[in-house]
Amino acid sequence: MAKSQETFNKKEKEKKRLKKRQDKLLKKDERKANSEGGGLENMMAYLDEFGNIVDTPPDPTIKKKKIIADNIELGVPKREEAGEAEANEGKVTFYNESKGYGFIKDGRNSENYFFHVNGLIDEVKENDTVSYELERGQKGMNAVKVRKI
Repeated sequence: MAKSQETFNKKEKEKKRLKKRQDKLLKKDERKANSEGGGLENMMAYLDEFGNIVDTPPDPTIKKKKIIADNIELGVPKREEAGEAEANEGKVTFYNESKGYGFIKDGRNSENYFFHVNGLIDEVKENDTVSYELERGQKGMNAVKVRKI
């Protein structure tokens, strides 16, 4: 005779599973009995004009702002070109004629700016006072249109 496949442990697990299912059904029935009409209206949520979630529908008598779609700018705004770039003044602290580059120390904020011989308008030497314009380069701001004062 073969031994029964139902062990004590399997019987206990089945009893627990059935009891859990029965409890779940009782809770479901209890929620249905105690709900106040759980229709769609009780589940709706609305957003007010400030983006807050409220349970009352919006008031249609409130005047809404008209937004013109053409005024909405997507992406990074375009830079407006200034007619004349601001000329800065500084002193040439280092200049290597053979390699064709140097550095200018700004007179106002004592920052150092790189310049290349291609950005020179006049010939310069070390300790010359110069005026220049700034332009973004690969490694920071570069001085261009460098003139001796």
